[in-house]
Amino acid sequence: MTEDYLFVYGTLRKNTERHDLLQRCCDYIDTGMLQAVMYLISYYPGVILTDNPQQQVVGEVYRIHNPQLLFAELDDYEECSSSFAEPHEYVRQQQIICLSNGNKLSAWVYLYNQPISGKKRIISGDFLNP
Repeated sequence: MTEDYLFVYGTLRKNTERHDLLQRCCDYIDTGMLQAVMYLISYYPGVILTDNPQQQVVGEVYRIHNPQLLFAELDDYEECSSSFAEPHEYVRQQQIICLSNGNKLSAWVYLYNQPISGKKRIISGDFLNP
């Protein structure tokens, strides 16, 4: 059986307002980096993928124990479940994440799915340390 992982970079990280959504279904593994660019969407961030390996987003990687339960909750939280009109604000995709020790793994990530014009870029790539 393959394990599912989740990469979070915003309001689901430790010591943030909605980290509680992960506590029942996940175990923290490590910090990680995603090749992407981060923008401030509102009070929360969004990321879009980039071809530039110098542009990295900082986040946390979690091992998921119950993917069905977790994604039912997170897809609603990220407004990308079937209850929300399309196009959704976020899409959930698997992406390659680089862990702090240099190892890589595939993890689920919520990517921003709307235009970014007029959005402020978070240059550091770290929502908790902009």
